[in-house]
Amino acid sequence: MRTKEKVWWAVIGVAIVVYALFPVAWIVSLSLKSPADISNGQFLPTKTTWENYQTILTGSASDLFLPALRNSFGICLIATAISCLLAMFAAYAIARLDFPGKKLILSTALGVAIFPVISIVTPLFNLWRQIGLYDTWPGLIIPYLSLTLPLSIWTLSAFFREIPWEMEQAAQVDGATSWQAFRKVIVPLAAPGVFTTAIIAFFIAWNDFVYGISLTSTGASRPVPAALGLFSGASQFESPVGAISAAAVIVTIPVVVLVLIFQRRIVAGLTNGAVKG
Repeated sequence: MRTKEKVWWAVIGVAIVVYALFPVAWIVSLSLKSPADISNGQFLPTKTTWENYQTILTGSASDLFLPALRNSFGICLIATAISCLLAMFAAYAIARLDFPGKKLILSTALGVAIFPVISIVTPLFNLWRQIGLYDTWPGLIIPYLSLTLPLSIWTLSAFFREIPWEMEQAAQVDGATSWQAFRKVIVPLAAPGVFTTAIIAFFIAWNDFVYGISLTSTGASRPVPAALGLFSGASQFESPVGAISAAAVIVTIPVVVLVLIFQRRIVAGLTNGAVKG
C-alpha cells in the first residue's frame, strides 16, 4: 500500500479502538469517583478513591456481590463444560455421519439460538417453581445450555468437517476403536475449535441477565448480572453508580484475562477452515 493508504488505515484503526474502549474507560473512571463526584460531568475523577471497590468487596454490598460472583463462576463453568462435551458428540455426528434430518438439526439449533429469551422466561419460571428447580444452580445451568449449545454445535461441526477422514481411518487400521480414534485423534486436532467454542460459550453464559434475574430470588444461585441490578445507594436519594461501575470492572477482568491467555487459540480457532486447500 502507498503511504497515504497506510495513514488512512492507521487513522481508521485508532478511531475504532478509541470508540470500542471509551465506554470501558468511562466505567473505570466512574468506579474511581466519590458519590459527590459522579455527576460533575468530567471524564477523570477530581480525586481518586477506592471507596466503591471497598463497598462491594468488604462493605455493605459484599454480601450481595461476592456470592453472586461465586455463583457466576460455578454456573458458567459447568454450563460451558456440558455444552462443549455435548456439542463435540453432536458436531462429530453431523460432520462424519450421513443420516436423515441432519440439516434439520442444524436449522433447529440455529432457530433455538436466535429465539428470543424473554418469550420463554415466564413458562420456564412457572415450570421451575413446580418441579423445584427455581433459585438453584441446575435451574440456571439448563437454560444456559439453550444459549450455548446451538452455537457450540455450529462452531464445532465446521471444525470437524476440516479434519481429514484418513487420519481417523489410519488410527482404526492400527487397531484403535472408533471411540479411541475420536478421543486420541479427532479431539486433539479439534482443540483450537474446542477452546474457541468454550470461551465463546462462557462469555454468553457470563453475560446473561434475563435468566439470572427471572429464575433466582436469593443469593443461593443469583449470578452477577442479576446482582448488579439489585444494588442500592446509601439512601433512596443516592444512585449506586459508583458501586455498579466498580462491580462491572471486576466482572470484566475474568473476560479480559481469558482473552489475553487464549488469544492465539481464539484466533486459530476462528480462522481455521477459512481457507481450504
